[in-house]
Amino acid sequence: MRIISISTLQEYLTRQKYRPAKAALQAWVSVAKAARWSNHHDMKQVFPGADSKPSGPVVFNIMNNNFRLVAYIVYEFETIYIKWFGTHAEYDKIDVDTVGGI
Repeated sequence: MRIISISTLQEYLTRQKYRPAKAALQAWVSVAKAARWSNHHDMKQVFPGADSKPSGPVVFNIMNNNFRLVAYIVYEFETIYIKWFGTHAEYDKIDVDTVGGI
């Protein structure tokens, strides 16, 4: 899969409060880049804890659910669009359906 935009994730990791997630986030990136998902079911085989709605964002649990990553996946173009990253507590304060929508 192609990830847009890795620079967004790197920007988050420059902030002190997100640095504990660096290794877990890098592991997620490695797995996602190597993936060839054709549909939601394929993604769930790799990330069974990910939450999503049809045609909506996917919420990935990072570092034992201490952090959340919100992304849109366009399976037909093998592309993941990073929209938001933060702590679980910060995630509870956002509207996941509208954060960085495409």
